[in-house]
Amino acid sequence: MIDNTTFGTRTAMYVTLGCKLNFAETSTVARILADRGIRRAQAGETPDLCVVNTCSVTELADKKGRQAIRSLAKRFPGATIIATGCYAQLKPDEVASIEGVDIVAGVNSKLRIGEFLDQWEKTHQPQTIVTPARDLREFMPSCSKGDRTRYFLKVQDGCDYWCSYCTIPAARGRSRSGRIADLTAQARQVASEGGREIVITGVNIGEFGRDTGESFLDLLRALDSVDGIERFRISSIEPNLLTDEVIDFTAGARRFMPHFHIPLQSGSDEVLRLMRRRYDTALFRSKVERIRSVMPDTFIGVDLIVGARGETADEFARSKEFVESLDISRLHVFTYSERPGTRALDIAHKVEQAEKHRRTRVMLAVSEQKLRLFSSRFEGSVRPVLLEHPHRGRMTGLTDNYLRVEIEPPVPEAANTVLPVRLETLSPDAGQFSGSIDKTVQP
Repeated sequence: MIDNTTFGTRTAMYVTLGCKLNFAETSTVARILADRGIRRAQAGETPDLCVVNTCSVTELADKKGRQAIRSLAKRFPGATIIATGCYAQLKPDEVASIEGVDIVAGVNSKLRIGEFLDQWEKTHQPQTIVTPARDLREFMPSCSKGDRTRYFLKVQDGCDYWCSYCTIPAARGRSRSGRIADLTAQARQVASEGGREIVITGVNIGEFGRDTGESFLDLLRALDSVDGIERFRISSIEPNLLTDEVIDFTAGARRFMPHFHIPLQSGSDEVLRLMRRRYDTALFRSKVERIRSVMPDTFIGVDLIVGARGETADEFARSKEFVESLDISRLHVFTYSERPGTRALDIAHKVEQAEKHRRTRVMLAVSEQKLRLFSSRFEGSVRPVLLEHPHRGRMTGLTDNYLRVEIEPPVPEAANTVLPVRLETLSPDAGQFSGSIDKTVQP
C-alpha cells in the first residue's frame, strides 16, 4: 500500500472517453485512489497522476485516446500517466509506446491500480498488465455520479454476441453480472448520498443474470423498491432481449422512466444478417409498437450504423425507409469504422468514405425530423423535471421522458429536485425546451 505520508498530498486527474460504463468505472478508480490519499485534482492544479480511461469502439476512438494521452504528457511532464480501458486492453503495446505512458492496465485490472502504483514507485519501470479477454471472469462493480445529478450503476459487463463489426467482446470478455443484492445495496447508498436518478448501464445489460441464475426483470423489480431514488432509466438494451415483460413492467413501475435506448444498427435485413445481429426489422418494429401501445409518451432513442460493409445503395435506401417508418424519437448515427480482427472485413462490398459521410448526413437529417416531431407533441404541456445544479448561469433538467429543458429564470435552491415544469418553447434544432416551474401543479 502507498504510504500516505508520501502520497497524502498527491492529486489525480481523470480523463474518460467513450460510454457511460467507462464513466462509472473511472469513478471506481477515483475512489480506490482516494482511499489511498490521492484526491481528485481541482481546476488549475497540476496533477501528480493522470488516468486516461480509453474507448476503442471506432478508429476515431483510438485516435482520441492517443491525443488525450499526448496532450496530458505535454501539459504535465512530471505526472505519472496510467492508461486503461478498451483501447489499452485491445492494443496494450501500442498504448505503452505512446510517449509519457507509465502504466497500461487492462479493463479488469482497474481495481489493482493502487498495486501498480506501488510497484511504479519502487522501480519506475513501465508496466503493462492486461488479462486476455478469454480469461476475464470477474465482475468489477462500479457506480458513478454524473456531472449533474444522475448516477450510472454498472450491472453487467462483457458480451457474448460477437457482431461482425464489433471489437467489444475482445476488449471486455464474456458476459458477467453483478448480484441483485449488491446492486440494490449500491442503489441505497446513492439514495443516502442524495442521488435522485440512476441509469442502469453495462455492455449488454439484457444478458444480466445469465451467469448468476438471476434475471434482468428480477433486477428491475428489486431496484424499483429502493426508497429514496425517484428515477431509474434503462440504458441501451438489445431488441431481442427487450422482452414484453420488461416493457410492461416499466410501464407500471413506480420509479422507471418512459425512456428506452435500443440499438437497431441497420434497417436492412440483409445488412443485419451480415452484421450477425440476432433480430430482424420485423422484431424491432414489434418492440417499438409494444412500447408505444403501453407508454405513448416514451422517448425511444435508436442507434444506427451507416456505411457498413455490405450496405449497398439499395440496402441503404431500405434502411432509410424502415427508419422513417418507425415511431421513434431520435437516432444516434455512427459512421462505420473498419476494426482489425473483425469478421466484417471478410464482406466484399465496401462503402467509400465520402459516401459514408453522405449517408451519415442523410440519417442525421432524419433524426432531426424525428426529434422535432416527437418533441413538438409536448410543447405547452407540464412534465416532471429533475433539475440540475446551475452551470454558468444556466439551469437545465430532464423530463421523465428525456426531454431537456432550460429553466428561466434559474432557481438554484430547486437543484436536485423533481418539479412540474411547463415546456414553453422548443429550440430551433429541437434539442431543448425553454420552460418555467409551474406552481399551479403539485409536485
